[in-house]
Amino acid sequence: MEYSIQHYLKQLSDSDKTNQYEAFLTIQKEIEEPVDWAYEVWGLFAEWLHDKDPHKRARGAQFLAGLAKSDPDNRIINNFSSLCTVAEDEKFVTSRHALQSFWKIALGGVEQKKLVEDYLSNRFYNAMNGVHPTMIRSDIIIGLHKLFEATQDEDIRNLGIRLIESEDDAKQMKKLKANWK
Repeated sequence: MEYSIQHYLKQLSDSDKTNQYEAFLTIQKEIEEPVDWAYEVWGLFAEWLHDKDPHKRARGAQFLAGLAKSDPDNRIINNFSSLCTVAEDEKFVTSRHALQSFWKIALGGVEQKKLVEDYLSNRFYNAMNGVHPTMIRSDIIIGLHKLFEATQDEDIRNLGIRLIESEDDAKQMKKLKANWK
């Protein structure tokens, strides 16, 4: 594993919040493209999904989602239920951060795309049963739009449009449409 990634992983535990945030952003930037060191950190991030610290749970979910494109062994599939658990975390900010990165999992392959489509559809339709349903639905639509932008996959576009059009409240539908720019 590259020295810089080891350095930034250590910085995530720094007492200085600015250093932590800088490290987080750097790792996020690194995993925008496939990396060859994904499996060197995979276990650590998978452990974080179950950590008592909500920041670690969110970071673990965000990093694993980003690493899905660097996962030829499809390990993300084995972690998918844990990722879903974090995306529905009791701490709303933790769940929201995980959910906002969820679309990246679909970049890992066909099976991952299907899992993400099914999960996000179900979560969209059942959002009214949870806290902040309009925020959750908005995050889902934004994520699907990002996935469409990354892949130009018409199935994703159609899913996003179908979910938006399923909204009964005209005001909320208008807001969701605005998220699909």
